[in-house]
Amino acid sequence: MLGWALAFLLLSLVAALFGFGGIASASAGIAQILFVLFLVLFAVTVVVRLVRGR
Repeated sequence: MLGWALAFLLLSLVAALFGFGGIASASAGIAQILFVLFLVLFAVTVVVRLVRGR
């Protein structure tokens, strides 16, 4: 998931470089959503592993 977030971030940077503002903002928004989702799932995984004692 982090890989997808980085891919959308790179897509938004390239689109902004070439002047495609709509595509750049849309892909930047998707990258933000994926990154936050990654952080939430990572935090849940860490908490579950701590509770289980592994």
